[in-house]
Amino acid sequence: MATEVKVPVLGESITEATLGEWLKQPGDAVAADEPIASLETDKVALEVPAPQAGVMGAHQVAVGDTVEVGAVIATIEAGSGAAPAASKPAAKSAPASARPEARSDEPDASITLSPSVRRLVLEHGVDPSQITGTGKDGRLTKADIEQYVKSGAQQPAVAEKGDSAGAAAPAVPSQGGNRNEERVRMTRLRQTVARRLKEAQDTAALLTTFNDVDMTAVIETRSKYKELFAKKHGVKLGFMGFFVKAACMALKDVPSVNAQIEGEEIVYHDYADISVAVSAPNGLVVPVIRNAEAMSFADVENTIGDFGKRAKDGTLTMEDMKGGTFTISNGGVFGSLMSTPIINPPQSAVLGLHRIDQRPVVMPDGSIEARPMMYLALSYDHRLIDGREAVTFLVRIKEAIEDPARLLIDL
Repeated sequence: MATEVKVPVLGESITEATLGEWLKQPGDAVAADEPIASLETDKVALEVPAPQAGVMGAHQVAVGDTVEVGAVIATIEAGSGAAPAASKPAAKSAPASARPEARSDEPDASITLSPSVRRLVLEHGVDPSQITGTGKDGRLTKADIEQYVKSGAQQPAVAEKGDSAGAAAPAVPSQGGNRNEERVRMTRLRQTVARRLKEAQDTAALLTTFNDVDMTAVIETRSKYKELFAKKHGVKLGFMGFFVKAACMALKDVPSVNAQIEGEEIVYHDYADISVAVSAPNGLVVPVIRNAEAMSFADVENTIGDFGKRAKDGTLTMEDMKGGTFTISNGGVFGSLMSTPIINPPQSAVLGLHRIDQRPVVMPDGSIEARPMMYLALSYDHRLIDGREAVTFLVRIKEAIEDPARLLIDL
């Protein structure tokens, strides 16, 4: 007897999702609670577990379809072995104009690849079976492919079918260069990000103010204590811990930056729930460090490290994303020199961090030294936060980073 697989409860106020990926194909053996599909909601990707052990039955929906909570998406048949290949139902076919021609360099169908990873595999002509996956259950991620290509360990070109000698076919001179195009449906997460960012631009009176900060003191502090810190707390002492604690102190001094507008009222928070932008396979996500003002450096670094790992594994939950009173986004890890970040509504401000560069700085005694400098950017809603308050907030951040002892004595 077949058991129905239904879309689970997705979270407060979320009633539908998009089927992002099938992790099990019809005929595959599955264990109880083993992930069989991935759903994309407005904020995170969620895995659908098998309700019982058995054999994967027919898929009721295709990748890209929108499904509601409680909808049946597949069945689990009784048994323990793989069903014959002929029993597998045909997948929904794309329109003829959108179907690519069969290719001899298609990746091994027995390896489960997400659409984005499959595109990278085909683009670079690599063999996915030769790459070690670092994602959940050993699945390949985009970062795995990019690292493999960067390492130069690419596979030789695949010989054309019918070439019995296995020799590579002679290259055909291009008459005008490749002009390929590809249409890919936006993920639900990307659609939501696009909508919310546009809403922020349309609703808030956005303004950005800048400052720079000398990172010498933080770099020296990390260098001096990083080994002791890691030995005692089991986590590395990173830059983000300093900025989170500095932001908590500055938010206390300038409470409007930690507030939000609701209708005709301003809601002030006496706590700091800091949203931190984390890179995930499907894009940036923003989990929340709750009550960061009460945390130690070790607590902050452990929380951020856990968010990063779970974002990579795709196991962040809706509760991890909920709320947040202020956001910190670190574009410096990608090499950004300067940017104007957009606020995350209903929050009123976001702090942008950037890369550290050695730049000439005039010292108090008039001498010029090369110092490790970082640009800071604070984007804010000018309806609530005045320019004086925004500048004061950035100055408080700068003072705390350039003299980390202030973080210990709350000065």
